[in-house]
Amino acid sequence: MLFPMAHSAPRRPVLVVEDDDDVRAAIAEILEAEGHEVVVAAHGQEALEELVHLPPPSLILLDLMMPVMGGVEFLRHLRVDWPRLKAVPVLVLTAVATEAPSGTQGLLRKPIIPDELVAVVDRLSGRKV
Repeated sequence: MLFPMAHSAPRRPVLVVEDDDDVRAAIAEILEAEGHEVVVAAHGQEALEELVHLPPPSLILLDLMMPVMGGVEFLRHLRVDWPRLKAVPVLVLTAVATEAPSGTQGLLRKPIIPDELVAVVDRLSGRKV
């Protein structure tokens, strides 16, 4: 007897928007080691270009201070121009901000502590642990 194959929903990536090459690579490596699919962008404009080709991400990790397009401007575009992504949680990565901008789920301080990163990404992305 043949049983129909269960179709699982496509995996939704975590989008990491960070201008520092080393920080971006480290975050991607940590999350990929934990089984997350990761897409990276070096600034807000590049992230918007990536979003055109991606399924809605499960989470966006967003640096605030970046060249070309910073995090606050990216957030404005995301929330105004991309209504299909309105429900995607955004977590700010920062070394300087003391409060999370409106429209985000909080902030994670740099330098990033790997265990904290994984725990908050798992929680906000809705991943079953």
